[in-house]
Amino acid sequence: MSKDKNKESNQKQELSEWQKRNQEYLKKKAEEEAALAEEKEKEKQARMGKNSKSLEESKKSSSDSDQNETVPDEESSEKEEKSKKDDPKVKEEKEKKKEEPGKPAKPKIAPVHIWRAMSILVPSVLVLLFSVYLLTPLSTIKNIEVKGNSNTQADDIKQASGIQDSDYTLALLLDKETYAERIKSNHWIESAKIDYQFPTNFTIEVKEFDIVGYYVSGEEYYPILSSGTVESTPVNRLNLPETYLTVTFNDEQQVKELITGLSTISEDIKSQIQKIELAPSKATADLLKITMLDTDEILVPLSELSKKLPYYSKIKPQLTEPSVVDMEAGAYSYTIADKLIEEAEEKAKQEAKEAEKKKQEEEKKKQEEQGNQSQTSQQSQSR
Repeated sequence: MSKDKNKESNQKQELSEWQKRNQEYLKKKAEEEAALAEEKEKEKQARMGKNSKSLEESKKSSSDSDQNETVPDEESSEKEEKSKKDDPKVKEEKEKKKEEPGKPAKPKIAPVHIWRAMSILVPSVLVLLFSVYLLTPLSTIKNIEVKGNSNTQADDIKQASGIQDSDYTLALLLDKETYAERIKSNHWIESAKIDYQFPTNFTIEVKEFDIVGYYVSGEEYYPILSSGTVESTPVNRLNLPETYLTVTFNDEQQVKELITGLSTISEDIKSQIQKIELAPSKATADLLKITMLDTDEILVPLSELSKKLPYYSKIKPQLTEPSVVDMEAGAYSYTIADKLIEEAEEKAKQEAKEAEKKKQEEEKKKQEEQGNQSQTSQQSQSR
């Protein structure tokens, strides 16, 4: 006996972990099957007791139906069916039949797996819809309106922006600043801004440079912008304002320097300027002659325009008649009549000098001719 016990103990010790678990599983399964058989037996007995009760009730109802002919037999059968349906034990039995031991119930999916699937599925669907949108003509529909332009055409502004009909609406929306910056390549445009309105409406709002004056060449008038640029296309004289400033030179550097200097001058003085022209002297190569609306003239170097021209507002009240205000070196004034007399005297002196020079040239020419004649006569005599 001791030897058999030792053998059994040795066999138990020799069992692997998997074999032990398998034995435990078989024990649990046998216990579950025994419990299930007991439950079925109890249900069967309960069902038999219930059927006997239902038979008794049916007999009573049949006797009642014989007495009361107005109640049909169908009502009793319907009541029995309803009572069977409403009976909780019958419901449990049906549920147990559904849950057969051979067909285990489907395990529920954990919420974490659902969220993981959604985190992949939703972006994928969005990417798919976005790809389909880009392939359709809807992705390039744009309604563009231009505001704030008076001297430029809307088509020229759109062309300067670089916006193409084939460009994606989304690309324009995300890069509005770049397109707006391109519009400034048009020399009329000082600033530009693009606004978006859902779903496909865009508004280009521009601010143009002001027209400071007009460069005059013959009978053509070319606008000079506040940026210092001279427009290459002349304007119709009928479209000119009542009062405007004219400039008789169009050197790019000098015009920009002039516009920069005028930008610091008060509107009161600028509104009185009629004409600006170059009048270089021996001492000052960039001397300007500014003619005012009241025929006053101002001589001022271009390089010192912003510094000296404001003094005209202090000198003007002291002038009793049309005068010349000379600011080339210092600041003093004299009347235009005196200037005309001075110019006449200067002209007379110049003419006298030219006449004297001409007379000297003629005398020199005569002397040369006489010398040539004497040489020819001497040569003929020597022969």
